[in-house]
Amino acid sequence: MEWIYGRNVVQLALAAGARRQARRLAATPPALKALRESLPPGLPVDTVAAHELDDLTGSRDHQGAALQVDSFGYAPPESVLQADVVVVLDEVSDPRNLGAVARSALAAGAGGLVVPKHRSASVTPAAVKASAGTIEHLPVAQVTNTVGFLKEAKDAGFWVYGAAGGVAASYLQLDLTGRVVLVFGAEGRGLRPLVAKTCDALASIPMEAAVESLNVSVAAALFLFEARRQRAAADGASGSRPGAGR
Repeated sequence: MEWIYGRNVVQLALAAGARRQARRLAATPPALKALRESLPPGLPVDTVAAHELDDLTGSRDHQGAALQVDSFGYAPPESVLQADVVVVLDEVSDPRNLGAVARSALAAGAGGLVVPKHRSASVTPAAVKASAGTIEHLPVAQVTNTVGFLKEAKDAGFWVYGAAGGVAASYLQLDLTGRVVLVFGAEGRGLRPLVAKTCDALASIPMEAAVESLNVSVAAALFLFEARRQRAAADGASGSRPGAGR
């Protein structure tokens, strides 16, 4: 078990559909008052001082509330491929970026997030906080081989698109109305060569020359909401979302 923290995090972790069981709440009196309506019957509650939460969570960003939950349960990779839009992070190492991408993924309607088991950020309390708790409602899978997963996605009918700087094609030119996997690389380094080679296409974000790159979470948000825009437009034109496969 572990402690996740932040008022929004606690509210979403206690909401219907959260992926893991809440075991105990520790909160300051003001936070407890704000969270009172979110508390399920029978949840043990400890009223504590802020400095106690500092020690409990190892952070001062708790906003007066921390929730003890079961360890995060990763989804089977094959279950993520039941979605129409999937995000893959290729060795993104900062848990705050993982959390921010998860927040955008859920907001934009993506059905899952995939990360490598090694040399990658995992779902830690810091990642949960950066996601504002939304990662508690998003299937996240770990894979031992990112390239292998991308090949499985192609076999399942997905088109795989990678974000990469320095390529001529813009992400605005991609057809994101079918089943798609969006792949984003590590901070600074970007996609690994074999991962990039496995993608069906690479696309960049048009920017002014003085800006070399964007944070991975910002790049992911742009791709994801362009996918949402295109899919909504396609729905409006046809009356139902197209299921264009490979």
